[in-house]
Amino acid sequence: MDETAENIAAMSFEDALRALEDVVRRLEGGEVPLDESLTLYERGEALRKHCQARLDAAQARIEKIVAGGDGKPSGTVPLDPDRDN
Repeated sequence: MDETAENIAAMSFEDALRALEDVVRRLEGGEVPLDESLTLYERGEALRKHCQARLDAAQARIEKIVAGGDGKPSGTVPLDPDRDN
């Protein structure tokens, strides 16, 4: 794993999201040279994947904590029941 990937892996969801927003803002600004744009795009993709993995993990934890009135597990419930899987 390279240094950038290690740095991203250590980020909290909130820090990674802020960094991703910064990448998008810089790319949309159109002021970045092509080579730097490519590097930024790659970093943005890595940040997006990291954020998605953190969200998926959070969703899995939420599904696991659903319990009945007696405190015993009652099964799992989707995070967003209206969403088609």
